[in-house]
Amino acid sequence: MTKRIVWQKEESFVVDEFKKFIMRGNVLDMAVGIIIGAAFGKIVSSFVSDVLMPPLGLILGKVDFSNLFINLSSTEFATIADAKAAGAPVIAYGLFLNAVVDFLIVAFAIFMLIKQVNRLMPAKEEAPTPRKCPYCKSEIDEEATRCPHCTSELTATK
Repeated sequence: MTKRIVWQKEESFVVDEFKKFIMRGNVLDMAVGIIIGAAFGKIVSSFVSDVLMPPLGLILGKVDFSNLFINLSSTEFATIADAKAAGAPVIAYGLFLNAVVDFLIVAFAIFMLIKQVNRLMPAKEEAPTPRKCPYCKSEIDEEATRCPHCTSELTATK
């Protein structure tokens, strides 16, 4: 019975520590970013396969990119779905082309988003270089006439 109480205390400690970790701002921000990114990826994949590639395939001679594949078996298959259902080895280069277009659209969208965020955020001001004593090289106040470290007389700057 004593071991059970100790175990519960340890479990409570681990749960409390986990709660503290999860509730930190950057962890929550990262989680939200991952969830939104996954949803955005699904939208882009749908856009590429359902909206962008069909007209592009029509322009290029009624080609269905998602059904382009190289059959590595000796049996003939009409579609990639038939080949995969039969367990035949295939190189699905049409699906790869769709994935490349997906990636390029996502990368461009992220680039544009970051570009806009950087444009809207104020530029960071550089901290002024601190004044240094010409004798002991310690940092001193801009209006000081005497160094507090080595007591050398200084000319005030304005």
